[in-house]
Amino acid sequence: MSVEHIRTEPSILYFGTPVVLISTVNAEGGDNIAPMSSAFWLGWRCVIGLDASSKTTENLLRAGECVLNLPSVDEVAAVDRLARTTGSSPVPDAKLARGYRHEPRKFEIAGLTRTPSEIVSAPRILECPVQMEAAVAASHGLGDDGPRKGPFRAFELRILRVHIRPDILMDGHANRIDPDRWRPLIMSFQRFYGLAVGEVHASRLGEISEELYRSLAGERASSTAGIF
Repeated sequence: MSVEHIRTEPSILYFGTPVVLISTVNAEGGDNIAPMSSAFWLGWRCVIGLDASSKTTENLLRAGECVLNLPSVDEVAAVDRLARTTGSSPVPDAKLARGYRHEPRKFEIAGLTRTPSEIVSAPRILECPVQMEAAVAASHGLGDDGPRKGPFRAFELRILRVHIRPDILMDGHANRIDPDRWRPLIMSFQRFYGLAVGEVHASRLGEISEELYRSLAGERASSTAGIF
């Protein structure tokens, strides 16, 4: 059935992407976790968008590294406990207006567990089934052409090392995630969702060997710890 579309102007264009918990190290030495979902991956690169005034933005610009922790639907309560908290003090005006509060103990209030990374200084989050150590490759202002210059910051991150919980790997494959076992937590228009149905249609792209994408990407993580 054909339905005529109408013109509309939503306040946000938040159509649904996986939640990411970004862990970084503060200048004074403490840890920070930022829940966000403005992220996408190409090969072993990830592009994220953040509020330019956030503590995570500050930490990424200073330290140049982080961990991208991907929670599943099972960790949704912990993610929600981080909502409307910020590591920034004082709280930026825009966040203050939305009810944010300063919180320096993100791991503790969320009930999450620190675990050491192998390459970067930022900790991994033990409970997250997917953990990716990353380094900043590039960054630039986002929205600089708008009325409020530079409200966002975009980062290109180079993935250095990937840690996967074994139960979401495909049987017989050490390097393939099973999409039937991986249940990402999705944020859509500021609300939490999971993948309610299974695969809806066979995919011709799914017939391509994943190893071919490895060569197309032209890179992978360094096997030597400490090399960026």
